Amino acid sequence: MKLLEHISAIAGKYFAFWVVAAAAIAFVFPEAFVGIGAYITILLGVVMFGMGLTLKAVDFKIIFKNPLPVIIGVAAQYIIMPLSAFLIAYLLNLPAELAAGLVLLGSVPGGTASNVMVYLARGNLPLSVAMTSFSTLLAPITTPFILLLLAGQWLPVDAGAMFLSIVQVIIIPILLGLTIRRFFTAAVDKSITVVPLISVLAIIIIVSAVVAGNVENIATAGLLIFTAVALHNAFGLLLGYFTAVLLKLDESTRRAISLEVGMQNSGLGVALASAHFGPLAALPSAAAAVWHNISGPILATLWAKRPAKSQDASAAQSEKEERRRKQA
Repeated sequence: MKLLEHISAIAGKYFAFWVVAAAAIAFVFPEAFVGIGAYITILLGVVMFGMGLTLKAVDFKIIFKNPLPVIIGVAAQYIIMPLSAFLIAYLLNLPAELAAGLVLLGSVPGGTASNVMVYLARGNLPLSVAMTSFSTLLAPITTPFILLLLAGQWLPVDAGAMFLSIVQVIIIPILLGLTIRRFFTAAVDKSITVVPLISVLAIIIIVSAVVAGNVENIATAGLLIFTAVALHNAFGLLLGYFTAVLLKLDESTRRAISLEVGMQNSGLGVALASAHFGPLAALPSAAAAVWHNISGPILATLWAKRPAKSQDASAAQSEKEERRRKQA
């Protein structure tokens, strides 16, 4: 178990490298990965099951205890990201499938990788986890509705079928994970450190399958796709942060909202695009799986060097209280 924990830690730490390496191999040797495409939905279900195993009841308390930042963050995510994707698709004059795929990427909930980035950035981690959970639970309604509204002009959107897909791939596995954790807590706690390894492997396989099935498209439009995804991510990170600034939220909350808004559940984007739009539409989400895990750590590292003011104030207050106790 110790060895698996060590491997899991390495897999999570160098996730971006593994994804890039796997994508490159799949691009050079596509025939070895094409057949995996049929299992994308199952693989994503495994990732979401792992997310369910890591969630606790306390993760949802902040939604009821201090709901305003959660509501602001989730609303920003479901407004900023789809509209940014829509705007970028028009400005770059993306082909129909790529445009729909980019809007789909902007319409899915936050990804669990954002929680790690918020932790590294010294942001508000409980808020980040709550936002990821809440936005994911809302996804069966919000994602099909947004796509119907914004992407229908490029490709037909079957909102009902997409609703069922999200329930099957996201909600059911998460609820199953939560249930198993509830009744087998001790066993789950002993093995929970291995979950990141399983999730990383699943995402790597998903990206490899998408790349293998789109070698020609990547060769002709790869730069355009990465440009669109990078711009989309930048819009999310910047506008998420400044939304929190305008609403006068503290620095640690700003960082959490920025990273949550800017980083999507790219695995869900790939699965939905593959099932409902076509392989080309899955490319923006596959590119995001790589890019988000490059831009996220860079931003988190920069923020980690500058402690949030709210954290400084909290530390100063603790020091004052400690001095008073000693004087007393």
